[in-house]
Amino acid sequence: MKPLTSIKIIEFAGLGPAPFAAMTLADLGANVTRITRLAENCESPTFLNRRRTVVQLDLKSEAGLAAVRKLIKGADVLIEGFRPGKMEGLGLGPNDVATINSRIIYARMTGWGQRGPMAMLAGHDINYLGLTGMLSLMGEADRPPLAPMNLVADFGGGGMYLAFGVLAAVIQARETGTGQVVDAGMVHGVTHLASMIHAWIESGRWHTGRQENLLDGGAPFYRCYETADGRYMAVGSLEPVFFRALVGGLELDLSYLDRQMDREIWPAMRRDIASVFLKEPREYWVEVFTDIDACVTPVLSVDEAKTHPQLADSFMMRDGILEPAPAPHIRPLVQKDACAPVKERAP
Repeated sequence: MKPLTSIKIIEFAGLGPAPFAAMTLADLGANVTRITRLAENCESPTFLNRRRTVVQLDLKSEAGLAAVRKLIKGADVLIEGFRPGKMEGLGLGPNDVATINSRIIYARMTGWGQRGPMAMLAGHDINYLGLTGMLSLMGEADRPPLAPMNLVADFGGGGMYLAFGVLAAVIQARETGTGQVVDAGMVHGVTHLASMIHAWIESGRWHTGRQENLLDGGAPFYRCYETADGRYMAVGSLEPVFFRALVGGLELDLSYLDRQMDREIWPAMRRDIASVFLKEPREYWVEVFTDIDACVTPVLSVDEAKTHPQLADSFMMRDGILEPAPAPHIRPLVQKDACAPVKERAP
C-alpha cells in the first residue's frame, strides 16, 4: 500500500535528517523530485536518496531558478534543510514561493530552529542533543555523557518530526486551500520526544544523575549483561511479571521478588545477575529465554540482525544490497494472512 501517491514533493538536496524525511515520504508513495547542484554526484550510495527523480540545476542562474519555480508551481510540498536565510537569499523563501503556489507546504529542517541566538550557528546531533539536556542523562555514571550515534536528534527529533509535520500540514492545506510553513528544529523535536522524561523529573520519579533510574541502566533489570563468550544479552524485565520470569530463568534468589524496586539492593542484584550471565555463552541464554516471557533478548551485531527471522520484513534487497525497508508497513484493513489471536504464555 502506497498512501501518498497523490503528493508531489520538491526536495532541495542536503544531508541527514531532511533527506531522511523525504525518503520516508517517498517510501510511502510520494513523488519526490530532488534538486541537486550541477556538480553533485547523483550516484551517492546512501539509502537516504532512494526513490527520487533527480534534477540538476544551477540555482544561481536565471534558467535554474525558472526551472525550480516551474516545479514549485505544481508541487504540494517543498523540503529544504539549509541554514536560516539561505532560501530567502535565492529568492525562494516562503514569501517568494507563496506568490507561485499559495497551497504549498514549505518544510524547513534546521538544528536550532529559525530563530534564537544560536539559529545561525553550525551544529551536529551531539550539539543539539547536548543543548536539550537529554545528553546529560545518557551514558555511564562515572564517565562523560555518551552520544547515542546520531539517531536521536538528527533522525528522531529532526527527520521524523519534519515528515510528521508535512503530513499534518498537507491535510489542512487540502481542507482549506492554504499552505503553511513547517519549522522542524531538532532541539524542538528532541525536547518533545523527551516529554515523558521531563514529566518524571518534575514529579521526582527521575533522578538527573546518570544510571540512577529505571531506563538508563541504573536498574539491574533494565540493562545489558556480558555472556561467557564476550557477547551480550539485553534485559528489560521492568514489570513484576517479567521480573519474576527473569528471576526464574536465571535461578536467582527468590527474595529479590519482593524487593525489585528497592534501590538499596540494586548493586547486589546487579552483581548477581552479571555473574550468572557470565557462566554461559549468549546462545545458551537465548535458548533459555526463548519460551519465557521475560523481555530478555540477545544484543545482535548489525550482520546478525539482517538475518534474524523476526527482522525479515525490516530489510529488503535493492540493487544487490540489503538495506532497511520502508516503515511502517501499511496494508489493507482486511488481510488474508491476518494474525491469529495471541495466546498467553504459561508463567
